[in-house]
Amino acid sequence: MDITQLAKKLGLSDKKHIIRKAEELRRLSNNLFDSSVIGVGEICKAVICLEMAATRFQALFDRQIAIKLSGMSEKAYTRSFHAMQNGIGVKNKLDVRELGIQFGCVRLIPFVQKGLSKYKERFLASLPASRRASADFTRPVFTAVAFYLCSKRHKLKVDKVKMIDISGTNENEFKSVSASMVDLCFDVFGSSREKKDAKDVKGHRELLDVLPGKRKLEDDGDVSEASSIDDEDGLELPSYKRRKVTEKHEYENWKSTVIKSNRQNKTVPTKQKIQAQLNFAKKASNSKRISVDWPGPPKPDAKDDRV
Repeated sequence: MDITQLAKKLGLSDKKHIIRKAEELRRLSNNLFDSSVIGVGEICKAVICLEMAATRFQALFDRQIAIKLSGMSEKAYTRSFHAMQNGIGVKNKLDVRELGIQFGCVRLIPFVQKGLSKYKERFLASLPASRRASADFTRPVFTAVAFYLCSKRHKLKVDKVKMIDISGTNENEFKSVSASMVDLCFDVFGSSREKKDAKDVKGHRELLDVLPGKRKLEDDGDVSEASSIDDEDGLELPSYKRRKVTEKHEYENWKSTVIKSNRQNKTVPTKQKIQAQLNFAKKASNSKRISVDWPGPPKPDAKDDRV
């Protein structure tokens, strides 16, 4: 289908400059890569080029109608749009003020701008001098992530999926940039529930023991206990070694307690005493049986029988 017909269905028939820009983007995509490899057909490619051209000139574009014309689902269309954008090299310009107005968070604009400037400064300081010139912060994903983290810090609701769509990136890149910003600028983008002391976390403790040499022992512990648990270099031992040392100390304490109690209860052995036998003699000779003759019941008189 021709781009002109698609533009007419999308309500862009009277905007010739957008149609010319969409045709230019389609020719550029045909020269740079084969869109069928990423699963984008010709109609979908034309619709995506129209959307990119409308976005470039900041014109209104109905994306729901575009998804119906492309014959794809919303998720597949978004994925194809991002693939086409990255393949052609088209970069969207994302302004912090537009995001603040769109999401109703105008008061976050100075915090986002301050956080972005701090992140650029600290990120460049962490890079070697040879790579600082090639650092690119013009991509819209940095602005979108900074706005999302500031809204999260100030407890304001912002749709993360919509923010990913606006920035023209995917979820994995959004997460990686978010983690980088939180690590470098926690004072601006971090929240109190995200920052936890590693030693206070009870679960997954074994993950912290992969490289125990990187963690020094803190000086607030007991010296005697630390000397028994730590190794010679003053580095904290892994969890399985600490468990073995603790079990060994508990066994030694139990052993010494048992030996001490055995020594206290130990007495000098004496001769075995023989129990005396008691002999109760029978006095059969002295005992006499006494027999008494009982006359029996009295007999009734003859007078009583007559009565």
